[in-house]
Amino acid sequence: MEDSSFLSVFATNPAWLYATIVLFGLLIGSFLNVVILRLPKMMETRWHHECRELLSHQKDEDTEDAGKSATGFNIAYPASHCPSCGHELCWWENLPLLSYVLLRGRCSSCKTVISPQYPLVEAAAAGLAILAAIYLPFGWPLLFALVLVWALLTLTVIDLNTMLLPDQITLPLLWMGLLVNVGGTFTSLPDAVIGAAAGYMTLWLVYQGFRLLTGKEGMGFGDFKLLAALGAWMGWQALPAIILMSSLVGAIVGISLMIMRKKDASMAIPFGPYLAAAGVIWFFFGNQISVAYLGDIFP
Repeated sequence: MEDSSFLSVFATNPAWLYATIVLFGLLIGSFLNVVILRLPKMMETRWHHECRELLSHQKDEDTEDAGKSATGFNIAYPASHCPSCGHELCWWENLPLLSYVLLRGRCSSCKTVISPQYPLVEAAAAGLAILAAIYLPFGWPLLFALVLVWALLTLTVIDLNTMLLPDQITLPLLWMGLLVNVGGTFTSLPDAVIGAAAGYMTLWLVYQGFRLLTGKEGMGFGDFKLLAALGAWMGWQALPAIILMSSLVGAIVGISLMIMRKKDASMAIPFGPYLAAAGVIWFFFGNQISVAYLGDIFP
């Protein structure tokens, strides 16, 4: 009875729910910063280790050292520290948003400027959480939606920084989307399955066509998996709008970058952030967009 009455406070009092969501979102945002920073490094270390193993016929000392480095660095270890001087952060230097303000954006030890990415990710995680709480009722759908938007935020920043969309995030997100919709939480299971397959195959066909025409690879396989995951969460009906919005924004940004930075058309531009942004927009506002602008073409 106590547990149910405790949960009913959130269900009946939006102020408490939003305050808790913001706090939880900031804490999750702090954790996402760790994932964003460390996961690509862990992947790179593992790749070096595997390459050394493939290139050597027997395990030599260098390979053993590489194996140790591959397993000695992970999400939990070592403790949070300044990347410039190695100063290990104390508890008050790890407070989401507040620490950045208290430290005035600089390391307390070496005074190196702290990347604004940290507070921006924390604020974005809290903002997306509030958006989910506004549009979804308190319960499992809200929890599932939080997992989706936080995963998309993580993928966005990783792709912007490294041009990578890690399988460690995209594949679990894909399978979770299918499982969430077993009971029709956001779409029917048949639509989710078709959405996953169609999402992957659509970009795969674009990739193959571009490669045949130009001899170059126009996008990475991570983009296929990300669109497949979005299809699994929202159904195949969402895919045309997501592809349209992401392609339009991607083209505008790409052309703008070429003009401002005087880059040529062959420069690489990550497509994952545009897919993720379009996915979030359609997840929350798809029905309104469909009715207002698309005339129910994508119901």
